[in-house]
Amino acid sequence: MSARDLIVLGSASAVPTKSRNHNGYLLRWDGQGLLFDPGEGTQRQMSLAGVSASDITWICVTHFHGDHCLGVPGIVQRIARDGVEHPVHAAFPASGAHYWERLRRASAFHDTEVIRERPVSGDRALLTEEPFTLRARRLSHPVEAYGYRLEEPDGVTMLPAELAARGVHGPLVRRLQRDGQVAVDGRTVTLEECSTRRPGQKVAFVMDTRLCDGVQELAAGVDMLVIESTFLNEDTALAAEYGHLTSAQAAQVAADAGVRHLVLTHFSERYKSDDEHRFQDEAAAVFDGEVTLVHDLERVPMPQRRTMRA
Repeated sequence: MSARDLIVLGSASAVPTKSRNHNGYLLRWDGQGLLFDPGEGTQRQMSLAGVSASDITWICVTHFHGDHCLGVPGIVQRIARDGVEHPVHAAFPASGAHYWERLRRASAFHDTEVIRERPVSGDRALLTEEPFTLRARRLSHPVEAYGYRLEEPDGVTMLPAELAARGVHGPLVRRLQRDGQVAVDGRTVTLEECSTRRPGQKVAFVMDTRLCDGVQELAAGVDMLVIESTFLNEDTALAAEYGHLTSAQAAQVAADAGVRHLVLTHFSERYKSDDEHRFQDEAAAVFDGEVTLVHDLERVPMPQRRTMRA
C-alpha cells in the first residue's frame, strides 16, 4: 500500500513566524495527494519536504483568508510548469469564486487544462465517492468557510487459519471475496466465516471556525482530526470574536467525537515558542487519546488500522 500520512507544510495562522510558515497540509493517500489550504510559501515548503506538484490530485481551500489561499498561484503555475497530466480537482467555497479566479490567474504563465474546479455551496457537499468519499461541511467563521472529511469504504481482512480450516485456497479465495460464498466439498463457506470487518479509515480537516454543529459532524469517529487551535484557553473570548478555536475546545471536540489522533495546528503568532507546551497540556487535560502539536515539515502517519470481527 502507498503511504498514508500528513505532511505539514505550514502551521502558522494569519502571520508567519521564523519557525512556522503560513498554512499548507498535504494528505498522502494511496497515491492521491490532497493539498489543503496552500498559504503563501507552500511551493517552497513542498520542495523542502521532498514532494512535487505531480503528487497533488486535489486542492481543497477552506476559505479565502490569505493565510489559507495565497499559495494557490504558485501551486497552479508549478502544476503547469511541471507538465502534470492527471486531473487536479480544486474545491473551494463557491461564494469566493471571484477570489479563486484572481488567484488561479494571478500572473502571466503558460496555463494548464488539468485543473477541475469544484465550487462548494450549501451546508453540505459531496465532492467524490471514488477512490474515497470526500465531503465538505460549512463551518462558522466571519467569511464562508468549509471543513473537509475523507472516508475510506469499509473492507474485509481475510483470516488464513479460517480459510485453511474450511479448505478454501487458491482461486477459491478470490471467488469467496467476490461472491461472498463458495462451495467446498459440498459445504457452503461464507465470507463472514473467514474474515474480519476492516473499518475504513477517516480523516477530518477543520480550519478557521467557532464551535458549531459542522465541527462535530466532520470530526465524528475519525482516525485523525487535523484542527486549528489558534488560541490558548485564556483567550477564549478572542477566539469566539475572531471565529477560531482554543486548544482546549479542539480537544473537547476530539473527546466528544471519539477521535483517535488529534493533530493541533494554526497557532497564533502572539504566543512564543516557550508557550507551545501549554497548547499540548491544555489539550491533554481534556482528551486522553494521542495528541500531536505539529511543526513545519513534520510527517504525521495515519493511526494503525482498526480491525474487528465481522
